[in-house]
Amino acid sequence: MPAVSRSPVDPTLFDPIPRPSFRHRLLVRALPVVRRSGDLTDPEAERRRVLARRRAEPAGLPTWAVPGFTRRFAVERDDSAGFPSWVVTPRARAAGTSPGLTVLYLHGGGYAFGLDPFHLRWVCRLARATGARIVLPDYPLAPEHTWRDSHEALVGLAGRYAVQAAEGGGELVLAGDSAGGGYALSLAQAMRDTGGPRAARTVLISPWVDLAGTTPEETAQATAGDPWLFVGKIDAYAGWWAGSEADLRRPEVSPGLGSLADLPPTLLLGGTRDTLLPGFRLLVRHAAEAGWELTSVEEPGLLHVYPLLPLVPEADRAFRQVLAFLAR
Repeated sequence: MPAVSRSPVDPTLFDPIPRPSFRHRLLVRALPVVRRSGDLTDPEAERRRVLARRRAEPAGLPTWAVPGFTRRFAVERDDSAGFPSWVVTPRARAAGTSPGLTVLYLHGGGYAFGLDPFHLRWVCRLARATGARIVLPDYPLAPEHTWRDSHEALVGLAGRYAVQAAEGGGELVLAGDSAGGGYALSLAQAMRDTGGPRAARTVLISPWVDLAGTTPEETAQATAGDPWLFVGKIDAYAGWWAGSEADLRRPEVSPGLGSLADLPPTLLLGGTRDTLLPGFRLLVRHAAEAGWELTSVEEPGLLHVYPLLPLVPEADRAFRQVLAFLAR
């Protein structure tokens, strides 16, 4: 089992829980029904489905999902990367001094779906708890776009916010879930390699770090009971995002296959009922070899991106873990 780092504030907070809660077990049963889950049968039909779903979604932030959003938060649009980034700041901070913490959050969705209510609710909760300014890039998505259409621009965007945060006496944190967790890690690597400003910390929630599928146990893991992620769809989305088979192993696409040396201290949260679990464990192994300060929490029986799920106590516990990690 991967080692679990300890918190100086509350050591037991980072110990794995013995078994999933009743609410989590109910969610496992409900997900396949609610989402009509299933693996890929026709790549072209899946492409049409993805595009149709995106066309049906309203543009911009789903602010309706956060009660009192307009009263509690200020929003600015930053187009400096060539695509929108939404900058969400608690109004108590927006009218006063510069925020001490800036979190650049990369949303998940298999690189094919955009910001959703779960993402916004979670980052708004983080903003309320920490006073942080949250930057939410609305990066171009597959299948029309590949990593090449946003990666360099996002490295530049992250660098600019790192400088701004430092000038205000604060720091930049890179964070993300699922595909966004992988993207956050790839940005941390690129910021290191360019020699410019860097993030101070990274938070990875169930990150997708190996799009090349170099961990063969991923297929076995998928058949072990993940009701959410399926290998066929994962492979299709990975090919869309990479754009070519040759790019699948690039660190910009599969950061788990890149160098993990000299990266910011990082918190990794993942559950064992997740098809992407082999990628989490790959990071833990390579982190030890690279001397990377990685706090890895592997929760038995928990789903993909469980920290973002509604109404489960495991999500509240994960949120406390994030706060403790950022407070170190």
